[in-house]
Amino acid sequence: MKKRNVYSLGLVGLLGLSLIACSPKSSSSAGTSTSGSTGSSSGTGPKRASITVEIFDRGTDGGKSDPTNNEWTKWIKEKVLKDENIDVTFIRVPRADEIAALNNLMAAGNPPDVCLTYSGELIGNYRDLGGLFDMAPHVDTLLADLKKFLGPDQALPGRDFIRRNEDLQTGKLFSISARRMNTAMRNIFIRKDWLDKLGLPLPKTTEEFYNALAAFRDQDPGGVGKNNVIPFSMTSDVRWPAGNILDAFIDPALTPKERWINTVVDRNFLIPGYKEGVRFLNKMYNDGLIDRNFPLYKADDDMMNLVKSGFIGAICHNWDQIYRTDLAILTDLQKNVPGAELVPVDAMTSSDGITHKSAYDAAGINFFIPASCKNPEAALRYINWLARFENYNFLQIGPEGVAHDVVDGVPKIKAASGLWIQNSAQNLDYTFHINGLDLGNPELNARALANAYPWPSEVIANAYKISTTNAAPGPVVPVTLSAAGPVTQVLTDKGSSIFSTCITAAADFDRIWDAGIADWLASGAQSVIDERRAKYPW
Repeated sequence: MKKRNVYSLGLVGLLGLSLIACSPKSSSSAGTSTSGSTGSSSGTGPKRASITVEIFDRGTDGGKSDPTNNEWTKWIKEKVLKDENIDVTFIRVPRADEIAALNNLMAAGNPPDVCLTYSGELIGNYRDLGGLFDMAPHVDTLLADLKKFLGPDQALPGRDFIRRNEDLQTGKLFSISARRMNTAMRNIFIRKDWLDKLGLPLPKTTEEFYNALAAFRDQDPGGVGKNNVIPFSMTSDVRWPAGNILDAFIDPALTPKERWINTVVDRNFLIPGYKEGVRFLNKMYNDGLIDRNFPLYKADDDMMNLVKSGFIGAICHNWDQIYRTDLAILTDLQKNVPGAELVPVDAMTSSDGITHKSAYDAAGINFFIPASCKNPEAALRYINWLARFENYNFLQIGPEGVAHDVVDGVPKIKAASGLWIQNSAQNLDYTFHINGLDLGNPELNARALANAYPWPSEVIANAYKISTTNAAPGPVVPVTLSAAGPVTQVLTDKGSSIFSTCITAAADFDRIWDAGIADWLASGAQSVIDERRAKYPW
């Protein structure tokens, strides 16, 4: 808690200065533009400006490049300077620790002019401290191209998607969400070649999945040595790399209202049934089915290197994780272990016998402009520039013959090398307004999805189908929330502790769980729930 208070105090201090220096003048300046599509380096265009833009640093394993200096950033810098007369400098933020990193940058008074985060609670805290620039007056002018691209909000009929995060009481817009082109979330992947060697089918139920992992433990079908076999692995951020397992234990009769109210900083500890999912992971761990070192894995690299080396029997991750060119998980596994097969399975059944799992809402990452930004007009123009098809299309597929080939009339991403490698799928870290490939036409998009990886299209189509079968997003409730903001980091850290202590407990699971949840509630989760219950509108 002390660490979080330091962040908040630092923010309070810097925001007083930034609001005086930035808001009145910048808002007036930004409001004078009448088109989101104007701007050039000629004398008739906007005055040359400089901005900084956050970019996720995902490390360099797998041949990934410096995220601030490669062929993609070179192209962006040259093109946006030509089109908008804006100089762009990229500022790296570690993806695995984005919340703490952003807090530090905001508290120090030098965050990038365009920031990204998946945490809506973090944005709520910055908003309540007065630390964000209001983009609402510029939606129809400087952000006209972005508004058109994002289109209507399917989850909230009658509203534009660009206004998904709008404060309904004040009409202010402090952040905008990316649009997801597909909503597939996670898959469980299992070593089919190990199953084949044991004469086992692909598991279709929770019991069959458990028994398959137990067979991996007992019979070492990969020949890696019984002491080296890891039936299932995950990182310390258990909620994600065990997400499909945990989802299966949530009460399928739960109402959208109760699910929304009891979701705290994207953690589901208080949702009925979730505790039993953690108990199941505890059983797996004590039965020797889960990597003993998982609490030490703060990022994916260590775990994925073990997958590539052939020691791991199953994982749960992004629906397309093993097929991504930037990670080369399946590619490297098959290089290291000829004949290895890692395939998706729909194996976790809920109490009603259905394989319930989560899907994404159409809203993806949030992007915002801090109040400390010295030139919010240029930041807005950059965001809008990204939303033009010619710009994000190139960044998603790159030059033909280098980053993609054309197959059956649509691009097929290929494994680029050197400074042309995509550090994230379809360069989503650079094209932060969109998550997923877009070719400007729904029919082409559908054809291109399976073609967007250097693997047979039927393999990708199968993975997508499994991930979206019986999957549903969480409820969307258009209210402004504040309680979670100041305690986001505390609850995130304590959430990781709850997972690790409960899953690794040799005994007294209920006592350890109850103590962890009591502390979680007292550390701010209860106030978050109380606010959500009070503000639920229906």
